[in-house]
Order: sequence, then C-alpha cells, then structure tokens
Amino acid sequence: MEERAIRIVNLHKSFGTQKVLNGINLEIEKGKTTVIIGKSGGGKTVLLKHLIGLIKPDEGEIWINGAEITQLKDKDLNQIRVGFGMLFQEAALFDSMDVFDNIAFPLREHTKKSEKEIERIVEEKLKHVGLLRFGDKMPAELSGGMRKRVGLARALALDPDIILFDEPTSALDPIISLTILDLIKETQTRLNKTYVVISHDIMGMFRIADKVALLSDGKIIEYGTPYEVRRSKNEVTMEFLNATKIPGFSGGEL
Repeated sequence: MEERAIRIVNLHKSFGTQKVLNGINLEIEKGKTTVIIGKSGGGKTVLLKHLIGLIKPDEGEIWINGAEITQLKDKDLNQIRVGFGMLFQEAALFDSMDVFDNIAFPLREHTKKSEKEIERIVEEKLKHVGLLRFGDKMPAELSGGMRKRVGLARALALDPDIILFDEPTSALDPIISLTILDLIKETQTRLNKTYVVISHDIMGMFRIADKVALLSDGKIIEYGTPYEVRRSKNEVTMEFLNATKIPGFSGGEL
C-alpha cells in the first residue's frame, strides 16, 4: 500500500533567468500534516501550484497517489484536481454568492448530487467549522477569520484526499490565527486527510505539523518532525529558526 500521498522528484522551475525551484525532492505522507516553511518569495506558492498542475515544471516528476501528473492532458489533470481541496491565502470566496452557495459550488460543479444532498453536505461542513447559522451571510459580512472558515468548509466539500493551504493565517490577528490553526489540526485529526500547508508563520506551523520541510534556495534542505527540525545542526536551518525567533524546544511544547 502506497504510504506517500505526494512524491516530488528533482523538480526544477525557472521564470526567465530566475531559478525558483532547484531540484526539489520531497515525500508527503498520507494522513499527516506536512508544513513547508521558508522565507517570503522563496518559492513555496510556486511549489504548491505545481502540485495541482497550475504550473508545469521545467524538469522533474510529481506523483499524486501513485500517478505522475506533469505530463497529463487537461482532462486527466482535472480528474486529479477533484481529489484536492484548496484553502487560498485570501479564502477566495465568490463575493456574489452567500456562504451556503460558496460551499455548494464545487458540489454543483463536479457532482450530480441532488440539491437535498448538497444541502445536507453543506450544513455538515458548516457545522465542522462552527458556522452552521451563517449560511445566508455574504462574504462581505464576515470577518477575515470567518472567511477562512468558509474557505476550509468549501475545501472539504468534495471530501478530498489532499487539502492544500496557502498561508492560512495571513492577515489575521494572533488570537484568530490560533483559532484557525486549531481548527485545521482538529479537522485533520478527525478526517485523517493529507494536509499540505505553506507558511512563513513558523511559530504557528510548528503547532500543527506532523512533518516540517524547510525550503531554501530552491531546495528542501531540512525535513523531519518539529522536534527534529528544532534540534537540527544544519547551519541554514539554525539561522532560519533564529531569524524567526523560534524558542528552543524543551520537553512537551509540541
């Protein structure tokens, strides 16, 4: 049985003369939360876009649940994408739709479920994120944290195997950030799905990660549990954690 949800092999990508990914190798375990950290502008979002086929690599392979996707045609790639949920940095809700219809959108777009079944699923997902009574609200009526919750509910709507998170705590105050991180951790534990999170909010990410990968100069230079990464003797890793003021790990912090 395949224990890896995603396997990235020697991935390269340049934009003009700028080398962004320079031989990424990374295996992401099924049913775990893997957090990819690194400095802003370091290629994390570019890597994430490769995983759902929005960007084609110059070189390398991406295996999703045993299928290599970099050479797939659009029709086959779209089938792979249905198996992904995505929580975008700004939640990316449709402003013209209420909360209910935002969450129902992928179900209407990609399934033939009845409206009654869609209503049941949407209410279930709203309950999961603590917004059961907000289905008739418009995105403009919601706080930033609530929009993130709706985005997570929509990402869960199709019951995907893999969910990708692009800076899930960006533009949120520290207290709301912790609430969103706890919600991410709680849903992952309950649903046993594969979560891939990119962020430069290092402190928050150590809170939810099963595995941490540090992206630097276009490569994964560190990979392990939060405990292992915090104790790394790799000079680049130590410099990065010190620069982001990560306190030393002592005992049961994680």
